[in-house]
Amino acid sequence: MNKIVKKKNKQSTRKGRQLDPMSLAEVQKLLEEMPRKKDLLIEGLHLIQDKYHYLSAKHLVALAHEFKLSTAEVFEVATFYHHFDVIKESDSNDGDNKPPPPITVRVCDSVSCEISGAKKLLDTLKKLSLAVPDSGEPVRIQSVPCIGRCQHAPVAVVGKNPVDYATADIVKQKVKEKAVIPKIPKYTGLDEYISSGGYNLFQDCISEKKTPEEVINELKNSGLRGLGGAGFPAGAKWEIVKKFPAPRLLAVNIDEGEPGTFKDRYYIETDPHRFLEGSLIASWAVGIDEIYLYLRDEYAAGHEILRNEIQKLEAFFKDHLCRIHLRRGAGAYICGEESAMIESIEGKRGIPRLRPPYVAEVGLFGRPTLEHNMETLHWVRDIVEKGAESFSKHGRRGRKGLRSFSVSGRINKPGVHLAPAGISILELIDEYCNGMQPGHKFYGYFPGGASGGILPASLGDAPLDFDTLQDYGCFIGSAAVIVFSEQDAARDLALNAMRFFEHESCGQCTPCRSGTSKAIPLMKKNKWDKNLLEELSITMEDASICGLGQAAPNPLRSVIKYFPQEV
Repeated sequence: MNKIVKKKNKQSTRKGRQLDPMSLAEVQKLLEEMPRKKDLLIEGLHLIQDKYHYLSAKHLVALAHEFKLSTAEVFEVATFYHHFDVIKESDSNDGDNKPPPPITVRVCDSVSCEISGAKKLLDTLKKLSLAVPDSGEPVRIQSVPCIGRCQHAPVAVVGKNPVDYATADIVKQKVKEKAVIPKIPKYTGLDEYISSGGYNLFQDCISEKKTPEEVINELKNSGLRGLGGAGFPAGAKWEIVKKFPAPRLLAVNIDEGEPGTFKDRYYIETDPHRFLEGSLIASWAVGIDEIYLYLRDEYAAGHEILRNEIQKLEAFFKDHLCRIHLRRGAGAYICGEESAMIESIEGKRGIPRLRPPYVAEVGLFGRPTLEHNMETLHWVRDIVEKGAESFSKHGRRGRKGLRSFSVSGRINKPGVHLAPAGISILELIDEYCNGMQPGHKFYGYFPGGASGGILPASLGDAPLDFDTLQDYGCFIGSAAVIVFSEQDAARDLALNAMRFFEHESCGQCTPCRSGTSKAIPLMKKNKWDKNLLEELSITMEDASICGLGQAAPNPLRSVIKYFPQEV
């Protein structure tokens, strides 16, 4: 009998890190009424990070206890995402790994910011020895990948407050003022949107004045395609998902992490209800039960806008809406890939899935899932209300539709420019961007962000649209156009892109994880080993699981092909 009692006591003792009652109470206070569901794990991690500026081991153990997950699983998820600072007990006195100060300044180091002086800004800020007001702790200065504000380069972020056209003096003043919360830009709220006819179409749908078939056919006739980069026909996607058994879900991808892309942020910060109405119409037409919005964590102002407007929308429509969930990313470019995003929404590491099965059949929580980029849904109302031709009548060189080009770099008027599909870069620069900056001569451009490759000025007449750039070894992707001049070196910009891919590789597959890492030292050499780089590129392209590793070689291949004099 005594042996049995001793065995029971031994089994009841928790192994590993012990649960700290004070930390548990702190976590419970932060979580409040949040359901303890695994898919809300990342939201729980955000609450702790926002409150304490880091994730202590004790808080992670407490969070694991609350969610009834293993401590190892919680650590695994927390350490995957760049925006979570995990501090173990052994790190607390380590100079490099001790808890970060209350204020962190992040300086964007991606292509547009690099050519606008981001490196000089970073070096200057590090030399200033900025201190947190009151406590006197040194401010943490970090170099980070693209934060989606390329038209305002160079950009820094103080806490969560973006600083456009950043200088060391402006950043220093923001730190002194402890200005860490972003200002909410002026945007079209619910009342204003409704007063201009907003949600009339959705009400026509739910009152059966429209049929799902009518709406889907209008989208198909318009030629609307997925505007996140893949370009799959939107109407056809709705039909495919609709054929699978209920319950069905909608996942809206607003994680635009592609360097050079900022169109989704622009639409959220100006007219958020247009895509929300599109989401509701899609849900009605396809028979969807719940909507999940996945927003990149860098868009703090956008998160506040969506949180407030969704609450107002739910109050206005009451029982006529399906449930809308707003989820934050946590600094992982890979979560722009649809299956990685779904993994992240489920509270896991953002690791791309092997396919088939495709997400349309087995997606979020194992259910048929309609996955869309935010901008695709932004166009639904206009197309259905005004007719398919209102969208398809635009276009040049035989292409159809409109494209929201995120244009940055050496041009006079960067920003989101709505232009006809099939427009050339020369026309875009001339007609929409007011030409090149003084003293800069057009030399080349990224037509589709870092992964879309690089084209020279000699191909300035190529039509910019889906399926038009493949012969050149490039693609338009999310229409993120970065223009550079003869004062820039294409090889340096390609190296910047490769560093980005190395930093953002999820590490699941060796060709991507090791390929990006091996490419960087080869690209740093004065003379490139072209044969070796091409061999490496073929391996990455053929053997990587997802588009990150497959597209990562595009910029270096473009340099070899179009800018051979540099390498």
